[in-house]
Amino acid sequence: VQLQASGGGLVQAGGSLRLSCAASGLPFSSFAVGWFRQAPGKEREPVAAIKWSGGITHYADSVKGRFTISRDNAKNTIYLQMNDLKPEDTAAYYCAATAVWRAAIIASDYNYWGQGTEVTVSS
Repeated sequence: VQLQASGGGLVQAGGSLRLSCAASGLPFSSFAVGWFRQAPGKEREPVAAIKWSGGITHYADSVKGRFTISRDNAKNTIYLQMNDLKPEDTAAYYCAATAVWRAAIIASDYNYWGQGTEVTVSS
């Protein structure tokens, strides 16, 4: 299983970025993919998750209305569209995959992790 995250960068507050997570080696129909982030000196926190089959999504309250998670079945890629970015969104963003789907996004459910992509939002 491989997860490759990309798309991070430096953006001004109010700007947008789209992160991508290219996945391979998964039985996609039975998996979910989530995005997590970790800012310096802080604990990792969930951002959003999508169930591959059916496209059901969950979001952390802090990003609802600003971030959108989506999937491209043909490309086996998950996207995180981030709009109206704020300095507090600055973090390393990680994508991860799990066979467990529930109402909450819980990091310990996720067995497969990609490397992080850095997002920096300047004020």
